Amino acid sequence: MHEDRESCLRAVRSRDTRFDGWFTTAVTSTGIYCRPSCPATPPRAEHVVFYPSAAAAQAAGFRACKRCRPDASPGSPEWNAREDLVARAMRLVADGVVDRDGVDGLARRLGYSARQVERLVTAELGVGPLALARAQRAQTARILVETTDLPMAEVAFAAGFSSVRSFNDTVRAVFAETPTHLRRRVRRSPTVGGRRDAGHVPPSDPTGSQRLRLRLPFRAPLHAPSLFGHLAATAVPGIERWVDGSLERTLRLPRGAGLVRLHPPRDGDRHVTADLWLQDLRDLTTAINRCRRCLDLDADPAAVDEVLSADPALAPAVAARPGVRLPGTVDPVEFAVRAVLGQQVSTAAAATTTGRLVRGLGEPLPPSLVLRPGQPDLLFPRVADLAAVGPDDPRLPGMPASRRRALLALATAAADGSLDLGADAVRDGVRARLDALPGVGPWTREVIALRGLGDPDAFPVTDLGVRAGAAALGLPVDQRGLLARAEDWRPWRAYAVQALWAATTHPVATLPVQTQEIA
Repeated sequence: MHEDRESCLRAVRSRDTRFDGWFTTAVTSTGIYCRPSCPATPPRAEHVVFYPSAAAAQAAGFRACKRCRPDASPGSPEWNAREDLVARAMRLVADGVVDRDGVDGLARRLGYSARQVERLVTAELGVGPLALARAQRAQTARILVETTDLPMAEVAFAAGFSSVRSFNDTVRAVFAETPTHLRRRVRRSPTVGGRRDAGHVPPSDPTGSQRLRLRLPFRAPLHAPSLFGHLAATAVPGIERWVDGSLERTLRLPRGAGLVRLHPPRDGDRHVTADLWLQDLRDLTTAINRCRRCLDLDADPAAVDEVLSADPALAPAVAARPGVRLPGTVDPVEFAVRAVLGQQVSTAAAATTTGRLVRGLGEPLPPSLVLRPGQPDLLFPRVADLAAVGPDDPRLPGMPASRRRALLALATAAADGSLDLGADAVRDGVRARLDALPGVGPWTREVIALRGLGDPDAFPVTDLGVRAGAAALGLPVDQRGLLARAEDWRPWRAYAVQALWAATTHPVATLPVQTQEIA
């Protein structure tokens, strides 16, 4: 979008928040880059240059606006929807692959040479993977500076910098302030950009674990009741809990474990509040990205609602629930296992069965993260451990033999790498691999694509809740007729599923009463 100068200028003049994260506005007369919605007086057109990302603006020598904080904008939904090399690279960079494995590791994951990846990403975004990772490290550092009392040297290494000197140089270049000045300014002022800041949160738990309170921004509107209602209704005992109006769950991260509590936004908020406790602070960036994907916070609700509202049958449902999101997952492999366990049973039964699997094969959360009685205190089983058990292992929950075979086949494929469900997964390739597994049919495949991979066009047409919703809205109920009607909903068929589920009589109004595998 940044190449359409007139459209970008109109967005800046209107201060339209829908375009935050789609591009950045750099002002040559001040050396500052902003969100499109920055509340400052719009600059003169001849002084404006547009960039596709904050990293590109930083690489060109611009520093972040202190008023609108463009480094904390929602992410571009383009990278979640597209499946080309650059989009896959962006998802891996966001998941911390470059910081952990370097550009060579990123290239290996993508199946290209490092030179090819560098060339293609630079051609699309104006900067290469290292600059993108540097911008992400700068934002992680800012979060740690502003929300913890960690010494600056610990902040530097936790954010992924190789030295304190590079940390200081980057923070000064990006934010035009030293790390110490950033921390002092936040302590002095409870607001940033005219909004209540998440602020400093001191260690307050009996274990001494430090809580990081973060704001996860999104594009309004967001229909929180359906999103959090779905996640609460499908919560698995031991790893997830809905308590005091918030979703709490454990996280298995690259360097250690974590615990997160996600609070739905209050009226007028444009962010979800997340409380994070991490065994290793270097996992902060990855944890943030996975929570964002779980809540589908980088979606563009205006684009989705515009397409779905064009269908007269869906229009009333869309108008009643604007800004519906896809309930996702923090771990696609975990969700794939949960989808198999949920075949042909109710939502409640699926959660109970999965809870038994977690108790049998899951790992206890490290003691430093066990903060209070009753909280989730187990980590979902490693897929390698699940693949290693025999079909008669007593730690497996009771289920039909055919489903047990399907579960172990999926775990084996995920463990040996033949089924790749990572951030760079190619969705059509995943579908083909799932189709080849025994006991995995259309419903399981599409539900994994929808919730596990966040595919905005996934469409489990065989789902009983989808068909019940179609009947309630006067849409075709037969699979062929419903698929034909759904062609007009592309590329947002997964969001149409949320409208169809909402049309059923389920008490959460977001879930099918029952799911069914139809091979």
